[in-house]
Amino acid sequence: MTTDMKTQQVLEPMQTLEDPKQIHAFAKVNLFLHVVGKRPDGYHVLDSLVVFAGIGDTLSLSSNPMLSLKVEGPFAHQLQHESNNIVLRAVEALQKHLLPGRLMRGAKITLTKKLPVSSGIGGGSADAAAAMKLCAHLWQIHLSPPEWLQLGLRLGADVPVCLMGEPRRMQGIGELLFPVPQFPNFWLVLVNPLLAVPTAAVFKQRQGVVFSKPAPAFPAGGWKTVEDLASYLNNCQNDLTEPAQQLQPAIKIVLETLKLLKDQLLVRMSGSGATCWAMFAHERQARQAAQLLSQQRPDWWVAAAPVLKKEQPLEILGNSYNNGHVVT
Repeated sequence: MTTDMKTQQVLEPMQTLEDPKQIHAFAKVNLFLHVVGKRPDGYHVLDSLVVFAGIGDTLSLSSNPMLSLKVEGPFAHQLQHESNNIVLRAVEALQKHLLPGRLMRGAKITLTKKLPVSSGIGGGSADAAAAMKLCAHLWQIHLSPPEWLQLGLRLGADVPVCLMGEPRRMQGIGELLFPVPQFPNFWLVLVNPLLAVPTAAVFKQRQGVVFSKPAPAFPAGGWKTVEDLASYLNNCQNDLTEPAQQLQPAIKIVLETLKLLKDQLLVRMSGSGATCWAMFAHERQARQAAQLLSQQRPDWWVAAAPVLKKEQPLEILGNSYNNGHVVT
C-alpha cells in the first residue's frame, strides 16, 4: 500500500493535561475509510482520514490503592452489563507495563458516558486512551512512543490515533499514522439512531467484496476552504457503509435525512456505524441543523461540534440536542 506521506508520525499522547485528574475523550470521526486489503492473520488493512470532534466523554481520576471504575452519564446504562470494560483493560495493560519490582498501583476512575456505545466514533477507544493518559500521569510513568503504540494496538485499531488526539491519516491496522496538511475550520452534525453496530459483524458482512484503492494523495498545500475539502472527500468513501446498512437499515434513513439538511456540504457514515455526519462551513449552520433535526427525530442522538485542530484548545465546544434544546 502506498501513501502520499513521506514520514510516519511518532506516536506520543498529545493532549496536554491542564487538569491532571480529568480529561476529555473526544469523538473520533472517519472522514473517509477505505478497506484496501487483508493480512494473513485476518486483520483488515485500512486507509482513513481521522479527525476529532469537540464533543465526547469525560474521565476523572483520583488516587486509590485499588483499581475501580464508575460509569455515569446518559449512556452509562449501555455499559452496566459489560464485565470487561475497555477502560479497565487499558489501565490493566498499563499496570503490566510497569518496570519489574514496582508496586502495582490503583486508581478510582469515573467515566461520564455522553457518546453512544458501539457507534463508529471511537467512544471506547477514546475512553481507553484517556484513561491511560490519566493513569500514566498519576503514576508518573514515562513510556517511549513504540511502547505507547504497542499498548494501543493491543486494545484496538483506533486506540493509537486516539492516544494522539489529533487529525491523522491512519493506515495499516491502525499503527501507521501520518500528519494531515492544513485544513479550514468546519463543523459536523453527528447523528446516531441509537442502534449499536458491532465492528466485527460489519467486517464479516463485507466478506467477498473487492478491496478499494487508497484514497487520493492529499494536496501539498492542504485545503484552503471547506468546499475544497468537501470536494476532495467526495472522491473517497466509507467502504463499511453498505455492510453496516445491511445489518442496520436505519443507517440509510439517517444518511438520507442528513442529505436534506440546509447548507450541508457532504454526508457520510463514520467508522463501522451507526453514527453518520454532515459537514458544515459555519457553527451557526450546524447548530441550526442539529436543533431542527433533533425536533424531527427525538428518538435519535444528535450533536453539533467543531472539528478540533492542534492549535486550538481541546475543549468540549459542541453540544448534543434533544427536541430542539441543548443537552447540558
